[in-house]
Amino acid sequence: MKVAPLLYAYQRRWISDPARFKIGKFARQTGKTFTTTLEVVDDAFAAAIEGRRTRWVILSRGERQAKEAMNEGIKLHAKAYGLVFTENDFDWKSEAGPAFRAMEIDLPHGSRITALPANPDTARGFSANVFLDEFAFHKDSGEIWKALFPVISAGWKLRVTSTPNGKSGKFYELDTGKDELWSRHVVDIYQAVADGLPRNIDELRAGIADEDAWAQEYELKYLDEASAWLSYELITSCEDPGAGDPSGYQGGPCFVGRDIGRRNDLHVIFVWEQVGDVLWERERVEQKRATFADMDEEFDRIMRTYRVARACIDQTGMGEKPVEDAQRRYGGRIEGVLFTGPNKLIMATAGKERFEDRTVRIKEGDPALRSDLHKLRKVASATGAPRFVAERDDDHADRTWAAFLGINAAGGPVEYGYKPVPIAASRFDERAAGDDEAPYRLSSARRRRGIF
Repeated sequence: MKVAPLLYAYQRRWISDPARFKIGKFARQTGKTFTTTLEVVDDAFAAAIEGRRTRWVILSRGERQAKEAMNEGIKLHAKAYGLVFTENDFDWKSEAGPAFRAMEIDLPHGSRITALPANPDTARGFSANVFLDEFAFHKDSGEIWKALFPVISAGWKLRVTSTPNGKSGKFYELDTGKDELWSRHVVDIYQAVADGLPRNIDELRAGIADEDAWAQEYELKYLDEASAWLSYELITSCEDPGAGDPSGYQGGPCFVGRDIGRRNDLHVIFVWEQVGDVLWERERVEQKRATFADMDEEFDRIMRTYRVARACIDQTGMGEKPVEDAQRRYGGRIEGVLFTGPNKLIMATAGKERFEDRTVRIKEGDPALRSDLHKLRKVASATGAPRFVAERDDDHADRTWAAFLGINAAGGPVEYGYKPVPIAASRFDERAAGDDEAPYRLSSARRRRGIF
């Protein structure tokens, strides 16, 4: 084994462990993919020295991650080892979804390493050693596992690494198992720093500014899913690398949710674009302790940038004036929503249905959004009526409610507290707006059917 001398102690322990079945629970940014791709190349190097061939397949959560594992891991290590290789990328035609790019290199004596996105189809397409990268975040992890295990049954090795993603999924089951078949490695941020990783723990914790995200991403704690309105598995199943990027806007109708907050809470504007029957996150504005003028300026920018068919704004408390001002500027496209118990239940239910139906796409790999969506809990009040709370009194899941307000804007109406202001005498007179406003004056029935 040719192990690089600059590895940290926890990386050396992982690479030096020869167990056939090995699982690693690593904190974020501690080099789990870098380390395991080094082990893969080291195995290929040993095979070349011995004049034999080996085969490895890396299954990542998406095409971008597979590309990173190949370019920033496998190829980098192969060059460091002096291994000559040829690249042989190809399009994989998957029965489980659209075609995607698979990356592959051929090494001396017939060894080969392939990296591609994971799904049940790709998992059963090879006979090889397998590295499941960030397995807790793989969609359909249970089905992938069923398809995969027969592939490695003939003596091949299996490497599984990830950070936690809630108390569900195959990674959680494997990691918390009590059997002695698996060699289990745990490297939280404290262990990594103790072993030499140069990180400022206090600075990281202050920077992430979210105790749930810190507990899961760095302390490797499995957060309870029992009372979560949206499970981590459900949330990550709707993540997409193309979401959350304003440059991806296709010019379609957009629906906006705006949650008002100023001192302790965030002011969040959430923009969804409807593409077919799917709502894509296009942009999310987050402001804390901003003036109302700054909030309105950002909202006006959003209204100018996107073809907004409808915007729902939190009218509760300090939201009264922003709703009234927005209504004066944009007319019937703006609707204020009172955060009453029944209204929150309607919005939360509609939001959950969207996630369950996979008809939303949110930004991939955003710990703050992921944690915010997960922290919402449904509890029973003293009277037995359901109510929604976040896990902490100082955090009200502002991103989640902005997202749900936007989803509500794309569907049917709820009980609106806003009473239209007489605007005929205003310089924002709807009649002065001309025909540009006409496409947005839709009946509720037409909105529910998605007709524009």
